[in-house]
Amino acid sequence: MTKIKICGFTNAEVARAAVFAGADAIGLVFYGPSPRNVSIDVAREIVAALPPFVNRVGLFVNANPSQIDEVLCEVPLDTLQFHGDETPLDCAQYHIPFYKAVRVTEATDIQQVAADFSEASALLLDAYNPNTYGGTGEVFDWSLTKTEIDLPIILAGGLTSDNVANAIAQVRPYAVDTSSGVESAKGVKDIDKIRRFISKVRP
Repeated sequence: MTKIKICGFTNAEVARAAVFAGADAIGLVFYGPSPRNVSIDVAREIVAALPPFVNRVGLFVNANPSQIDEVLCEVPLDTLQFHGDETPLDCAQYHIPFYKAVRVTEATDIQQVAADFSEASALLLDAYNPNTYGGTGEVFDWSLTKTEIDLPIILAGGLTSDNVANAIAQVRPYAVDTSSGVESAKGVKDIDKIRRFISKVRP
């Protein structure tokens, strides 16, 4: 069964509803330029509202280690998602399960990235945009994922209820990740869109 991560929550009530609708993981963005950025206080509220057995993911982009340490001291996270230009050592130093986001182009050597980040729990494959790190709503060429690696693949990049079933059929990922695809406005999750998305992943 394909796992479902929904990223970029800013509201505790909607995050809780998403889990009851079937989401396996909830992503919290700790990246100032993002419209989905949350403060530590809001992140604590969201995490406190979640029922058990939900993976709580913190997303960081080229963050200073002191910022990550501060978040980890205040917010009980299960997994870290590194969405910038972090090295394997940058990601592994916190001794918490992590996955590395890869913005895929035709030049991306996914096998090499998987070898470099062999300590990761998974690779998250996302659309490349030169101006931003994820959350663009853009889809990339899924045929570029056709490679054999040892790490689970989390597929992201412009996934919506309209295309996620096709994406799963083509890529057969371990999990899918959506953010802008289930929003009514930037940073505002829509529970009806979330339910539709989940129903397409698990018809």
